[in-house]
Amino acid sequence: QVQLVESGGGLVQPGGSLRLSCAASGTMRTIYVMGWYRQAPGKERELAAMITSSDTTTYADSVKGRFTISRDNAKRTVYLQMNNLKSEDTAVYYCNYRRSSGSFWGQGTHVTVSS
Repeated sequence: QVQLVESGGGLVQPGGSLRLSCAASGTMRTIYVMGWYRQAPGKERELAAMITSSDTTTYADSVKGRFTISRDNAKRTVYLQMNNLKSEDTAVYYCNYRRSSGSFWGQGTHVTVSS
């Protein structure tokens, strides 16, 4: 089992920045993928960014150039730095840990971009 706890969400004005954190605990494997997904009201959950255990990153087109995913292995934490936030970034952001034997989700953190 893997437990994920997200933090860092909140209210920010358009053009502002936030950094989300996802702390992992439990039994982690050598090969895995961790990602940030988001779900806006009335929409399906979608991938925002992900990073593999070999540090390959993938971003949704809508966040490229604005969001950066990174990880700190010592802290077992994955971060999502979000810059130049837009109203359409408003969503619940979920952390995901995926390995060959299963997938785990955090409880989500709310991000609201509004003036």
